[in-house]
Amino acid sequence: MQAVETIKITHVEKSSLHQIDWNNLPFGKFFTDHMLEADFINGEWTNIQIRPYSSLQLSPATAVFHYGQAIFEGIKAYKTADGKISIFRPEENWKRFNLSATRLEMPEVLEDLFLEGMRQLIQLDQAWVPATPEYSLYIRPFMIATDPVIGVKPSETYKFMVILSPSGPYYVEPLKIYVEEKYTRAAPGGVGFSKNAGNYAGSMLATSIARKAGYDQVLWTDAFEHKYLQEVGVMNVFFLIGNTAITPSLEEGTILAGITRDSAIQVLRDMGYQVEERPIQIDEVISAHKDGTLREIFGTGTAATIAMIQQLSYRDYTIQFDTTQWEVAPLLKKNINNIRDQIVPDTRGWLFPVNY
Repeated sequence: MQAVETIKITHVEKSSLHQIDWNNLPFGKFFTDHMLEADFINGEWTNIQIRPYSSLQLSPATAVFHYGQAIFEGIKAYKTADGKISIFRPEENWKRFNLSATRLEMPEVLEDLFLEGMRQLIQLDQAWVPATPEYSLYIRPFMIATDPVIGVKPSETYKFMVILSPSGPYYVEPLKIYVEEKYTRAAPGGVGFSKNAGNYAGSMLATSIARKAGYDQVLWTDAFEHKYLQEVGVMNVFFLIGNTAITPSLEEGTILAGITRDSAIQVLRDMGYQVEERPIQIDEVISAHKDGTLREIFGTGTAATIAMIQQLSYRDYTIQFDTTQWEVAPLLKKNINNIRDQIVPDTRGWLFPVNY
């Protein structure tokens, strides 16, 4: 297997850190001084470097603009209780990144390039990691096709990059969600399980329509009957019915295998709740609401972490909650945060240290 060459580091001449208002950090708007960059040429990763954050110069014929070979991940780094910096479960993001790459006929990224490159980049820009609760350093690895050729075929060259963004909470308030029946996000055999740019582009119209109607996001349904629930925009979804947390199954390959989803499943089981990963219809959710067994609905995702859903609307039926009375989702969030912040021991090895 190809070994990663030494990462060349070019320091920024003047930091822009002083320009940041740490009390006002919209999600994904500001970026740190440096970025990681590598090129895939002649079957190898090369030109691996950390350099000042800047624009890219690409040909108008660059393949990604025309044929959409683009994948990405979302990861977060936090300051722990002892002041050190840790990345939350990046090994799982690396595995998922390469699943996306394989599905889009792109090259896999080496583990050392992904993880060690990310670690060195964050170590260099560690002053950008917020110390405020609910704030974090958002990490965006991505890869694009770079052949300057117009032709429907996989590119032969690619660019892998990592950029960093100090950010506040993605969602501040509980969410209002609309169950989408007209538009489709993914179908079996498609690319729903991969974190590719096209999935998000295809979701924007339905999301915009929902927002104009007063909702925050849509809950996608299956492509055939529009009955089976999939995921909510930027996050997976859980339904707490009785003492069982139900989340849509990954088996059909139509939803993202969320890292926070997997973390929530493990922590919920530690909390004594049964978790079922299976197909679930909207009719089952409505029935549970009518008979009083539907207790909570919440989303899980890197950006959103644990997001409480206060309203779910399907056709002319609306489910509403007083989320201030909830117990499970807030405790789940607290328990995951306690692991992340090292308030309790990280017995699963979820934290990847930036400073040794």
